[in-house]
Amino acid sequence: MSSSTITQAMILAAGKGTRLRPLTLDTPKPLVQVGGQPLIVWHIKALQAAGITDITINASWLADKLMDTLGDGSQYGVKLHWSVEGDEPLETAGGIFQALQSGKLRDEPFILVNSDVWTTYDFAQLRDYTLGADQRAHLLLIDNPEHNDGGDFAINNGLASEQPVGDADKFTFAGISVMSPTLVEGLVSGQPAALAPLLKQAMIKFQITAEVITDNWIDVGTAERLAQVNEFIEKNDIDNHQGRVNS
Repeated sequence: MSSSTITQAMILAAGKGTRLRPLTLDTPKPLVQVGGQPLIVWHIKALQAAGITDITINASWLADKLMDTLGDGSQYGVKLHWSVEGDEPLETAGGIFQALQSGKLRDEPFILVNSDVWTTYDFAQLRDYTLGADQRAHLLLIDNPEHNDGGDFAINNGLASEQPVGDADKFTFAGISVMSPTLVEGLVSGQPAALAPLLKQAMIKFQITAEVITDNWIDVGTAERLAQVNEFIEKNDIDNHQGRVNS
């Protein structure tokens, strides 16, 4: 294994899932059933299949239920590290910072995944990704879904930017990236902080790259989209073990 190979991942799972209420009033959003198993298990199995078995998960809302269900990860062939936050989540960047400060997440590049997206993307494509010396992150983008038709970021010569240059299109952040711990340097321990402002600041310095993927993807943020993804999985006979579409 080369020194540049990524061996760890973090799954962001601390949100309250307010858009999916009442379903998430007593069930953590990552445990909502998708295709016969918890949504977050799709990511755990896909990471394991890609050779990433060292996974940190942050938890806040109904954290005990999440940890009781997934345990130490041995049932999935991985090692889960739990970064438990208080009753109020630390948001995306704050959650990453706490996981790094506590040593649950090692101080080296990692794959970052939002637990509330579903995809057939093969994480093995990121395992050997190497961040440059000044590079803070590499983002995966997708064509804009109906619920985000304005997009999030543009790509210019491989670099991500908040605003497009010339006729460049804007795409939607897929909630999947390779991240350097340096992106969250300087945050205050225990203070909530969002990831988007840090990404935008780094984009101004040309420190964020991106690519567009064409894999199946959906943000499971509402009851309607939850129904859509379950229908898609059933219709296309998706493999539960690795998230691949069967031919």
